[in-house]
Amino acid sequence: MKTSLPIASSRAPLAALAGLATVAAGVAGAACSAPHPPPPAEPPPAAPAPAAPQAAPQGPRFDQIPRLDFNRIAVELDLPLFWTADRNSSGAVEPDEVVALWHHTAAPAWVASGAFTPEFTAAYAAIVKIKAEGHPRAGLDDAEKRRRDAVLAELAAGRPSLLRSDFRGAPAEDQAIVGHLLKVAELIEQIHAKQLGSAGMADKIPADDPASRALFWRNQGPWCEQPKTRDDPSCSAVPGNPPRITGAYPARLQQDKKFCATLEARRDQQALLSPFTAVVEQGGALRAVPYSEAYRPEMEAVSRELKAAAEAIQSPGEAAFKAYLLAAAQAFLDNRWEVADEPWAKMNAENSRWYLRVGPDETYWEPCSRKAGFHMSFARINQESLTWQKKLDPVKSDMEAAFAKLAGAPYTARQVAFHLPDFIDVIVNAGDSRAATGGTAGQSLPNWGRVATEGRGRTVAMVNLLQDDDARAALREATASLLCKATMESVSLERPVATLSTVLHEAAHNLGPTQNHKVKGKTESEIYGGPLASMLEELKAQTGALFFSGWLAQQGVLDPALARMSEARDVIWAFGQIGQGMYTAGGEPRPYGHLAAIQLGSLLDAGALGFHRGEVAANGTDKGCFSIQADKMPAAAEALARAVLGIKARGDKAGALRLRETYVEKDGAWKGLRGVIEERMQRMPLGSVIYAIER
Repeated sequence: MKTSLPIASSRAPLAALAGLATVAAGVAGAACSAPHPPPPAEPPPAAPAPAAPQAAPQGPRFDQIPRLDFNRIAVELDLPLFWTADRNSSGAVEPDEVVALWHHTAAPAWVASGAFTPEFTAAYAAIVKIKAEGHPRAGLDDAEKRRRDAVLAELAAGRPSLLRSDFRGAPAEDQAIVGHLLKVAELIEQIHAKQLGSAGMADKIPADDPASRALFWRNQGPWCEQPKTRDDPSCSAVPGNPPRITGAYPARLQQDKKFCATLEARRDQQALLSPFTAVVEQGGALRAVPYSEAYRPEMEAVSRELKAAAEAIQSPGEAAFKAYLLAAAQAFLDNRWEVADEPWAKMNAENSRWYLRVGPDETYWEPCSRKAGFHMSFARINQESLTWQKKLDPVKSDMEAAFAKLAGAPYTARQVAFHLPDFIDVIVNAGDSRAATGGTAGQSLPNWGRVATEGRGRTVAMVNLLQDDDARAALREATASLLCKATMESVSLERPVATLSTVLHEAAHNLGPTQNHKVKGKTESEIYGGPLASMLEELKAQTGALFFSGWLAQQGVLDPALARMSEARDVIWAFGQIGQGMYTAGGEPRPYGHLAAIQLGSLLDAGALGFHRGEVAANGTDKGCFSIQADKMPAAAEALARAVLGIKARGDKAGALRLRETYVEKDGAWKGLRGVIEERMQRMPLGSVIYAIER
């Protein structure tokens, strides 16, 4: 159950205005009883000089702290507040430059009638005080001081990256839809907290520790995730560093680190490891419980809100969206997610302005990589996607044929019917879709059922994630520490280049042998085990993005210069994944870290990537840098695609393990270079997505 926590700050009083000055005027002229001679004539007295104007009372000054420090400390104080930009370069925060955030506590009004409220004044004073004095540590023992300092270090590894959606002038129908779906987002957070095993833990956070509340909210639990802090036993939002025990399986089972292999070896493994169930222990026996039963109160509440959102829709143009809302509402009651996939797959950029995916989907969140995690992605359709769809739709069958040729027997080309990616501007991500730092740039869903096996899935690219100026500046700085100057000059970090890579990655998920591909009657999860199967599928997709850049340029579909920029962007993406390390704090393999190590290691072996130890990087400081040999990239990408697709086509577990051993586990020069990448990338705080939904 999500716990609502108050903001721990005192309210500062408004400055009192100076009192008014009163001016008294004297009156002359008393009449005499007897006449007197007139007095001698004198010049009239000079008029008194006007009083000097009193200085206007001084209000609080809001120029005492730089914007990045303001936003960092606002996080540390668990304030749902963000300074968007210093638009007039004044150095002072202005009322039209702040937004309230979607958060675990309701944000107060920071601005009213164009002026800051007392709540903002108090928050600003608290931020300035922390900047000057640091967080209070008086009365804490050494262990608690270490814990709180580690929490601050974990938070500092992420820089807030804003997604802002303004519905203040939207029609009543849109307002109602957004209101109901924000309630759904809160409920999805509660369900996923139960899956993660973090539900209820926030109650153990000390009342005077807002930074730990902020970490708990951002990480969806007490556990630290960033490379420099995740192995620190002091780093936890909750004193005592509780173990990471997922709610998807009995706690007793998880005492054995090999419990996933134990479950996979059981005769009833298909039932126990089915994606839409939680495993419980009853009377010493294990049983798979449908999600609709395991999380019934929250599931029923989600269903009610989805139905209410559907009832709010009166526009004929949103019939497809309404149909999905009603189908999803029913799936939360009966656990029949494949039924809801049908109307969802029929939505596209031409029949709805909205994008919504709500329910259980991806499996990367849990150690066995078998249980679907609850998430929600709610967005508006970005019409730019239609341009790419018109460009790529005519060649997607040719793309499948190219992949099939590389895969070889026993795989043969399929008739593909998937939707090419819709571009979406995210309003809010919740549950498994809300990452502590970074984020999912795209998704191809569903993962199971007829829609998936018949190639009718839907793919999206989340084009507004981590596109703010702060995030781009930080990425450029990190990239310049790794690339040689000549290579850096040809790099583009602009959105269209990153979007192309996402489009091709997500398209590749739908091509060639997918995770539903069977060899001798066995699925990939049964052949490789969940984590290795997940990594291979992502490696296929990312290698597909690299391969198809060059392939589409050869077909005349892409400008060759854009293809080269996309390839370079893929290398930079891989740097970022390697920078996060190969394993999680719990020791589970990071699929994206492993695939990035395999991909860049193979590109080095093929000569498409080079490392120059004696050359200074583009930042002019770091010695040793990477170059990209663009002329060798297409052949290198094709060779890697052939290897990966062949492994998936044949169900070649030994081949998959060799790839992992060669490029992930093996000591040697490449492992040393990965250490260089990790050190330099970890200097850059990752983007931590925050949401402002104005209504």
